[in-house]
Amino acid sequence: MDTKYTLQMKNIHKVYFNNKVLNGVNINVKPGEIHALLGENGAGKSTLMNILFGMPVIHATGGFEGDVYINGQLVNVKSPKEAMKLGIGMVHQEFMLIPGFTITENIKLNRETTKHNLISRLLGSSLKTLDKRSMESDARRSLDTLGLEISEKAKVSGLPVGHMQFIEIAREIDKRNIKLLVFDEPTAVLTESEADNLLKSMKKLASTGIAILFITHRLDEVMDTADNITILRDGEVVATKKKEETNVSELALLMVGRKIERNVPSENRKSSEDSEDIMTLKNLRVSMPGEEVKGINLSIKKGEILGIGGLAGQGKIGIANGIMGLYPTRGEVYLKGKKLKLNDPKTMIQNGIGFVSEDRRGIGLLLDSSIQLNIVLTAMQMQNKFLHKIGPITQINNGKVKRHAIKMINNLDVRCQGPQQLTRRLSGGNQQKVCIARALTLEPDILFISEPTRGIDVGAKKLILDLLYKLNKELGMTIVMTSSELGELRSICNRIAIISEGKLEGILSPFDSDVDFGLMMAGEYHKFHKEEA
Repeated sequence: MDTKYTLQMKNIHKVYFNNKVLNGVNINVKPGEIHALLGENGAGKSTLMNILFGMPVIHATGGFEGDVYINGQLVNVKSPKEAMKLGIGMVHQEFMLIPGFTITENIKLNRETTKHNLISRLLGSSLKTLDKRSMESDARRSLDTLGLEISEKAKVSGLPVGHMQFIEIAREIDKRNIKLLVFDEPTAVLTESEADNLLKSMKKLASTGIAILFITHRLDEVMDTADNITILRDGEVVATKKKEETNVSELALLMVGRKIERNVPSENRKSSEDSEDIMTLKNLRVSMPGEEVKGINLSIKKGEILGIGGLAGQGKIGIANGIMGLYPTRGEVYLKGKKLKLNDPKTMIQNGIGFVSEDRRGIGLLLDSSIQLNIVLTAMQMQNKFLHKIGPITQINNGKVKRHAIKMINNLDVRCQGPQQLTRRLSGGNQQKVCIARALTLEPDILFISEPTRGIDVGAKKLILDLLYKLNKELGMTIVMTSSELGELRSICNRIAIISEGKLEGILSPFDSDVDFGLMMAGEYHKFHKEEA
């Protein structure tokens, strides 16, 4: 292969459980080049990086097809340790630092410098001591390269977020053989000034000959920093562009542009703007790790299907979880004009609000309990349904439970052996239907459902989306659907609210342009249209 490239990934294919997630991906990065990698959630970026770093999940699921070359040499990276030996480093969005250690100790972790002492000279090298002066000198050199004026002896605990990100980078560039650095959403948690400094540091590192792969959703940063740009969509490369040959609006279009399969005919999805508000959120703030909500104002219309979309980690998942009281929440929530008590799941359920969690296996289901118990459990606990009293003793009305479960199984077409079957034995799509059945058993006026089609096959996805539309159309149920699949939101929703950096970026019709959706997802919509004006 051509030695002028630091990294070449050729014709990469990857299948997870009969689901093709990468289909013939090619990417080339030269020494000293900043190459941006763009794509929506689920586009394949993480899988591609897992292959590059030899992550165990790749090899435990059948490996991959295609070739990876580092400096022109074919490599077979089987572990992150091998990747590091080849000169591949990664700066994670989530910090991998030990708070109680000093900056030097974090930078040199597992690569400590040692020196002989009197005992080690007599009894062997395993008794050497740490050469703190040498390690601090190395750490200082890396920090100076980044222009970070902070003592290498300071403890990480209590440092500003921006400093922690730079320490992550310093750790990688301290590795003497570093050839390729992958930056995974490095500015997501930084202030504007910190982000500017980091981008300047990236350019400085590139000028030394280090190749940089820059994964981000911030299109203005891409246009400011990258030399070349590769866009992934649905596991395929849709374009590779030089920065000079493209612009923000084209990148937005390439990220999200696709044929939208309409589950619901367009004429059946009238605008809900004129409908009355059933729920109003005022300055909603939710402390959900990784999905923090930072002050959202939003009105939900009676009888609509409202979509909530956005990239991973931007706060969309936090909205429903916060309203339902699963994470600490502040602000105000009004239902039909009545202010509701926050941080209290029982209050929400008693006021006719249902919830289907995005984590069906973790918190959505009792996997080792029967289908029928999963369906009725919340209604029993919160509404005293399916119970009967015999004197002072309260018992489960098993006959009523079974009859209701069979009814829900038939109505939702849950493919199972019967109501007594363990939910663990069901397919992903049928487990999701059981979650929905439990929420419907509460007879809610509003149903919040998060990531309803995550991890299920294409056929089951359509059944779930058709079911949600049926509940809305036939029962008049207001549905708030949170999803990382923009195409799904556009297929059944009346309106779609896009969340960016914990706040509402805007609300779009499902028929608005791909460009506008792409710009909103990237948090660039208002800036772009302001420049246009």
